[in-house]
Amino acid sequence: MPLFHRLLLAACLAVASLASAPAFAQQKVDFILNWVPAGDHAPYYYARKMGWYKDAGIDLNLEPGKGSALAVQKVAAGANPIGLADMPNALTLRGKGADTVGVFNVYANSPQGLYWLKSSGIKSVKDLAGKKIGNPAGDGARTIWPALAKKVGIDPNSVTWVNIDANAKLGALKAKTVDATTSFFNLHHVFARELGDDMGFLAWKDEGINPYGNSIIANGPWLKANHDTAAKFIKVTQKAFAECAKSPEPCVKALVEANSGLLHDNELINWHLVSILMSDETSKNVALGWHDDKRMADDYKLVDEYLKMEKPYDIKTAYTNEFLDKAIKMPAIHPPKLY
Repeated sequence: MPLFHRLLLAACLAVASLASAPAFAQQKVDFILNWVPAGDHAPYYYARKMGWYKDAGIDLNLEPGKGSALAVQKVAAGANPIGLADMPNALTLRGKGADTVGVFNVYANSPQGLYWLKSSGIKSVKDLAGKKIGNPAGDGARTIWPALAKKVGIDPNSVTWVNIDANAKLGALKAKTVDATTSFFNLHHVFARELGDDMGFLAWKDEGINPYGNSIIANGPWLKANHDTAAKFIKVTQKAFAECAKSPEPCVKALVEANSGLLHDNELINWHLVSILMSDETSKNVALGWHDDKRMADDYKLVDEYLKMEKPYDIKTAYTNEFLDKAIKMPAIHPPKLY
């Protein structure tokens, strides 16, 4: 074969090879959730189903979690480059040397709530003095409780904490083996359904105890070495949360399709409650996912006062807003009657 023909054939084969190859390599990202998949995780599953992460060059693996503390530990150790965790946990563990950085805030409002039975004679948190509150031994509500007690004007030591499993909270309250319990707001509908008009409730944020809740955190060294991948991941995720706030149904459907055992209607209510937690003046007017500087400084002071930072640090090293698009804001939400 003449040289010209050989070169032409080689060129054609090269073009064909390029055409059949992917536009770019997919980078594997193992994202650890704070807990097992539920309504509040719907946007990740929706964006993955729609191929948005793939289009951004990200092969996203969603790993079920077992609490915020574990998520922070795994991300800090580099076992997972990105994860979802409660911000007070992330701030506390950073004081212990965990190099994690908040890159996207999900819960602009604290999800913490207190529940009791009105029939027990309890009318407010003040009436819990001398009573028993049940929750797991390592529950974050216990450590922040002194702040709430101080706000409402009772001695933090005036209550007795009873160790119960997370799944036993509602049962213990109904059986009156405890006088009150704590829970995240995205499970509010379960308490409302089971307790009906006898449910007493206080959202901690309504008493001014409102640290940021769940945020996406990244491993510090990974973030520096994979700046572009982190930027693409946050861009897709921010878009997904905005879309799911506008149109929840497709997102919850994607979640349920990917996780057997979940019930669509229950997770849809869960998501509506999450969207309430996502909505504040900053998320609506600055950007969805934004960490406000003053609030982060206040959260640091709150955590330091009640959890005690082992090693003080500059709070501005614990989060960044650089990856967020200010054009994407929390849309107006109109959730149905949920409880």
